[in-house]
Amino acid sequence: MNKQNNQWEQKSKPTEESQRPSQLPKALAVFLILATATLAAHLALAQSIPQPVLAITSTASNLMTITITNGVTNGVYDLYSTPVLANAAFPWKAVAIGTNGQTNFTVNMGIFQTGFYRAVVDTNGVPIWEIADPNNPGAGILAVFIDSPANGTVLQ
Repeated sequence: MNKQNNQWEQKSKPTEESQRPSQLPKALAVFLILATATLAAHLALAQSIPQPVLAITSTASNLMTITITNGVTNGVYDLYSTPVLANAAFPWKAVAIGTNGQTNFTVNMGIFQTGFYRAVVDTNGVPIWEIADPNNPGAGILAVFIDSPANGTVLQ
């Protein structure tokens, strides 16, 4: 009988803090579920925007109207141009930054009489002047941190 009472006492004692199940697995599971849902929503949005098709019309001696013929209302497009394809001396440069649903652009031809244009679906929402690499729309926002010299230091 004594042995049974001893077992009952052990079972009825409150669990010490170190023996309690951790909340970390629950929090990790919730985080993973939210991350998966966010990724799925992002992929669904990216897949719902078709690749842009361009219609280009000359409107003046140095201006052109570029229309994305299959644009969607929730799409954000950026226009890039280059005078020569596949030449490192002439990289793709941003010529127009679109807003949500914008499919018509007016661009200046610049100094080149011929050129190539492409529209890129902007999936990160970062304005072109803040992108770390303007030739890579997925690069994200540019951040510059200066560790040295300290504030107020004058360099010669």
